[in-house]
Amino acid sequence: MDLNSLLIWIIGFWCILLLIWLTRIPFNQLRGWVIVTLFILAVTGGIFYLNPNVAGLIGGSLWIILILLPLNGMKKASQLISVGRYGEASKLMKRLRWLHPADGWLEQPELLRALEMGQRGNMADAMKILNRYQTNATPIGLSATVLLYRMGSRWEELLLWIRNNLPEKVLFKDSTVVSYYLRALGETGDLNGLLHEFDRFESFLEKAGDGAGVNTVRMFILAFCGQPEHLQKLLSGPLAAIFTQNISEFWLGTAEMAAGNQNVGRDRLLALSDRGDIGLDNAIALRLSQPPIAPEQVLTESSRKILARVANELKQEGQYGRSVILSGNKFYATYALLLINFLVFALEIRSGGSENLNNLYNLGALSPKAVWAGEWWRLLSATFLHFGFLHLAMNMMALYALGSFVEASLGIWRYMISYLISGMGSMLTIAVLSRLVDVQDQLVVGASGAIMGLIGVMAAIMLRGWRKDKSRVAAKGLRSILLIIGLQVIFDLVTPQVSMLGHNSGLIIGFLIGNLLLINWQSKK
Repeated sequence: MDLNSLLIWIIGFWCILLLIWLTRIPFNQLRGWVIVTLFILAVTGGIFYLNPNVAGLIGGSLWIILILLPLNGMKKASQLISVGRYGEASKLMKRLRWLHPADGWLEQPELLRALEMGQRGNMADAMKILNRYQTNATPIGLSATVLLYRMGSRWEELLLWIRNNLPEKVLFKDSTVVSYYLRALGETGDLNGLLHEFDRFESFLEKAGDGAGVNTVRMFILAFCGQPEHLQKLLSGPLAAIFTQNISEFWLGTAEMAAGNQNVGRDRLLALSDRGDIGLDNAIALRLSQPPIAPEQVLTESSRKILARVANELKQEGQYGRSVILSGNKFYATYALLLINFLVFALEIRSGGSENLNNLYNLGALSPKAVWAGEWWRLLSATFLHFGFLHLAMNMMALYALGSFVEASLGIWRYMISYLISGMGSMLTIAVLSRLVDVQDQLVVGASGAIMGLIGVMAAIMLRGWRKDKSRVAAKGLRSILLIIGLQVIFDLVTPQVSMLGHNSGLIIGFLIGNLLLINWQSKK
């Protein structure tokens, strides 16, 4: 498969998945993304009809400019916003808004400039900017209104405005407003309201794809309900790349005060004072003057159950979610496998070329005839050889993404066992079937079987988490894995150059090995 064909596949799959995700969000909020995605699909399809040899290159260029760059730019802007660098975020959004002018991006730089002014203490000018956009009719207007209340720490007024001006159907359309609404409940001491409203809005935040938003609200809950230990895990895991140390310390100080450790909490907050952030200083002053309400005095039994569920889901996120690879561990086995594959590829280039079949045979490519003649070592060597740089790049990206999770979940040795057995097992399956159908002159190379084995191991981990721990995180991960497998099967069916047998056998072997390793591991634990 060449680069043009690969790009067509990437564009098609990515755009279709994006459109499916966008159907869960109100059209008026993300209509720009819908229009852009349909435009890229239409252009790529039209060019493919006229000249298929360049359709992927042109469509891929549009995909990079109109989707990939705006998405990554927005992610960077969100990171800057989360650490209080509003001026830099405003400058970045001034450039990004012309790549994606819809969905309120044209107004974003001005809103961020208002936040920067408020951060510096220039509240009057900040309020003037926000007042220009204040309205209940548009998402950007809602954001401006919420920011007006937030910058003044007017949480009770924010609750009153939401209850009097925003119907349910409007509130269920904007995850940012929901987040500030839930925080306002905590700031005003309505902990039962915070927990029960989170229970009501949680699925909406998840469906909106706002993972950071869900975890931010969890941070509010754990802080106001006095759970510093659980909060520390959240801040060092899923939220580690989102909030600065100052913001983390502020919420940890809040959690300590709510837990009854008043002196510890006050010391944390006082240590953050006078660091040049007017907004943070105001928040600290408010917290010290109005300490959080003691949760044990007000929480009902149903609220305690919701709080326990939040803490349990945080634990499950550490077992089955992205927190597994955000734990700060170094993935030495994955790095070693990547290095070996790149070194072997360099050897291919040096010794005659990565697309030279004779060279690949001499270096150890799988030849069923040679294997049955006694050269069993080819079952291993073939898993580290690749046909061309594109083949290598695709497999190594998958190895890095999947290997990190499996290594963190199982440990180095179980990870290596599952990787090598899946890879060699898929090669052996090909050799056996080739002999049965008497087609033994083919050559097979690549780490695909081993990588599909890692997907099988992940499926075993998620299935066990879903059945044994009743984990929603594991159930969601299992659905994602099944989607990946479905896409891979479609890809294999329409791409004659790949070995569907190798992929499927590696997947099945990985799933079986994963279950055996998990049973053995759990029994030892």
